[in-house]
Parts: sequence; structure tokens; C-alpha cells
Amino acid sequence: MSEPPAATARAESASSSIVETDLPSRLDRLPWGRFHTLIVGALGITWLLDGLEVTLAGAVASALKASPSLHFNNAEVGLAGSAYIAGAVLGALGFGWLTDRLGRRKLFFITLGLYLAATAATAFSWNLATFLLFRFLTGAGIGGEYTAINSTIQEFTPARVRGWTDLGINGTFWVGAGLGAAGSLVLLDPGLMPPDWGWRACFLIGAVLALAILPMRRWIPESPRWLLTHGEAHEARAVVEEIEARFRRDGHTLGGGDTLKRLRLRARDHTTLREVFSTLFVRHRRRAFVGLSLMTAQAFCYNAIFFTYALVLTDFYGVPGDHIGWYLLPFALGNFLGPLVLGRLFDVIGRRKMITTTYALSGVLLTISGYMFEQHWLTVTTQTISWMVIFFFASAAASSAYLTVSESFPLEIRALAIAVFYAFGTALGGIVGPAFFGRLIDTQQRSEVFYGYLVGSALMLAAAVIAAIWGVDAERRSLESVAAPLSAVEDD
Repeated sequence: MSEPPAATARAESASSSIVETDLPSRLDRLPWGRFHTLIVGALGITWLLDGLEVTLAGAVASALKASPSLHFNNAEVGLAGSAYIAGAVLGALGFGWLTDRLGRRKLFFITLGLYLAATAATAFSWNLATFLLFRFLTGAGIGGEYTAINSTIQEFTPARVRGWTDLGINGTFWVGAGLGAAGSLVLLDPGLMPPDWGWRACFLIGAVLALAILPMRRWIPESPRWLLTHGEAHEARAVVEEIEARFRRDGHTLGGGDTLKRLRLRARDHTTLREVFSTLFVRHRRRAFVGLSLMTAQAFCYNAIFFTYALVLTDFYGVPGDHIGWYLLPFALGNFLGPLVLGRLFDVIGRRKMITTTYALSGVLLTISGYMFEQHWLTVTTQTISWMVIFFFASAAASSAYLTVSESFPLEIRALAIAVFYAFGTALGGIVGPAFFGRLIDTQQRSEVFYGYLVGSALMLAAAVIAAIWGVDAERRSLESVAAPLSAVEDD
């Protein structure tokens, strides 16, 4: 067993605000262990919850339209989806800024608490206004979760498996989708409970899951990388040494102490918004363009189609509202398998090649499927199969967008960078998408819906081209080598 490395976070004699450290390298050299599994389980639940919420929004659409107290029409169902996305956008921006300023750990308790309260409140909505308000707040909690959670996971995961881990976690969105579909099949059964109770019970599923996962987060430490840049070098060292001690107790040997890369960082209390936007849109403007393109394309494609999935099945294929879940389950399976099967290739073949391939295939396949739908060549079964194939690739593509924006920018602004691109992309592609598709479906014309599919395809293909030209080859590289910290001090 190797000896622990020498002290690695010491103050320079020239200035007490500068620290020299190899802590990030020590985190990257770790083998995968139970600690990482805990991180994935306790924090990755965010994607599952989002998948649950998005699926329920579609699965309960018919129940909301038939509800004695709500009586929603298709446009109002689409508006509810847009309210959720709008909340996610604003929640991501607000909580993203706080995450970089106050720390990852504080925020992922606050955001999960907000989600828990808001989704539970949705179950007690009594009219359109209250339903929209509670969906907005639910989205705000999820949007805030994305910024705090993705930055934390990125900063703890070893570089060599960062792509596969990130895509695998993102794929759990579809585990939540499966839970939502299965829950809707049971709870929307008119023989089980009254018509106005089933959809309310569906929204309590997420609250129960959040309540169960909340205690697990107590054992997750603050990110050592965040601590280092905020003048907490000793606490950062203590966190890393405790993590290493866990691995040694489990029988792992941690070698390579003599070859670890060291960084010199100048501690800072916060990063000004002016510096944030200068870094994003001036210093790293090409990366910003790539991130915005990827996020916008996948947000439109997913939110426009998935939020109105149930409306297509009911209005064009005559599927009863309480049977929607049977078609959502195989769709969710295809989406889950995409990141799981293809995720390893993002670390082996490379980010740029895989992002380009998955986006391009998604766009081409969506065009073909849309044309077949417009020509009445598909049955409800073959429509479901075609969507399974399309979103096998589109799910990996969408996950890679989050991976790209979370690893392409400096440590000090990582959470806010995730928030900015999630917000911009989702606002452009997600808020407009569900309402746009809802109105197209209301025309009852397949040609109009096909037009919407063409818009989604064009965005995915454009994103593929942009990624091929300006994408970042971040595979197997430390976060600090992909994007140097703003607080980095050059060697004399």
C-alpha cells in the first residue's frame, strides 16, 4: 500500500491567498468505488424525478381534460408543460448563481426541498392558475437541482469515466419516465379511484421519492474543487483525505503520488456576473455557441415531442387516456438504453465524434418517421417502435449536451454555466416547443404535425454540424485541463 501524498494544499509564502494543490489530480486517480456509487444514487435522483414529472405531464393529459374541476383543453395542457419548463429555466439561473457563490452542498438540499413541496402541492390544484403555479415551482426546483447536481457529480468523478458516468446518470431520466408511465397505468384506472383523484395521486409519487432520498444527501461532502477556490484549502484537503481513507479501507492501493499534477490557485469569495459573461461569451464564445446549439436542439426535440406524446396517441391513433402508459414504457426503455449502451463510447471514441453522430442520426430518423406518420403508414405500434429507435440515439445526444456544458467552462462558473445554457436552450427550444406542438395537434392535420417534426430535425442536424466543427475533445482529460480555472496562477 502506498504512502499518502505529502501535504497538498499549502499557502504560498508570497501570498496567503494563493494555494498550491494536487487535490483535483488525487480525485481523478481514484478507482470507481462505493463513494462514487453513493454520489450517483443520492444526486442522480434529479434526472429520475425530472423524467417522472415530464412523463406524468403527458400521461395525465387526458385525465386533466376529463377532470371535473379542471376541464383542460389541449392548449392548456401544452401551457402547463411550458409553465414547468419556464420554472426550470428561472430556477436554473437563480440557483445556479447561488451554487457557485454559496457552495454545491447547501443548494442541493434547498432545491430538492422546493421540488418536494411543489410537486406535492400540484396534487391539490383546484383550477388552471394554481396548477400552473405549482408546476412552475416544481420546475424551478428541478432546474436548480440540475445546476447543483451536475457540477457536484462532475467534480467528484474520475476523468477517465466522466463521460460514461454523466450519460448513464442522465439516462435515469427514463427510469423516472418508466415509473411515471407505470404509476399512471395504475392510478388512472377508473376502477381504482374516482376520475379526479387518480391524476392527483400521480403527482405524489415524486414527493415520496424526494422524501426518501433527502436523508442520503447528508453524507455527501462539499466539492473540494469549490472549497479550494473559496479559500477553504484545509477543509478541501480533509475531504479528499477522508475519501482516500475510504478507498484504502476497502483494499485499494492509491499510487502515482509522484506524478500528480499540481495547480496554483488564488482564492476568491465570488466571481462577478460581468466576469461570468465575459468568460462565457468572449473568452469561450465558440464553446458557448456549441453549448447553446446542443441544448436548444435537444430541448426543442424532447420537450415539443414528449410533452405532447399523449396527445398524438389519443387524437391520431385513438388510444384511451388510461392506456397511454403502455406506450410510454417501451419508449422510456429505448431512451434509457441509449446513454447506457453508447455512453462508454464518449470516453473511448471521443466527445466530438459521438456527439456529431448521435445528433445527426436523431435528426435524419425523425424526418423519416415524421414523413411516414404524415403518409398514414404507421400504426400505433409501429409509431412507438419508430420513436424508440429515434430516441435511442436522441437520448444519448441530449445527455451529451449536459455533459458538454458542464465540463467545458472554468470551475468558478461551472454551475452558472450549466444554468445559462440550460436556461437559454430550454427557453428557446422547450418553452415554445410544447405550446407550438399543442397548437399543431389541435389542427388535427398530420401535415401540420409533420412540419413540427421537420423543425426539430433541422435543429438536431444543425447542432451536429456545429459540434463537428467546434466541439471540444474533453475525453479522459481533467476538468482543469479542459478549462483552466479563472483563479489559476501561472508559474513564474
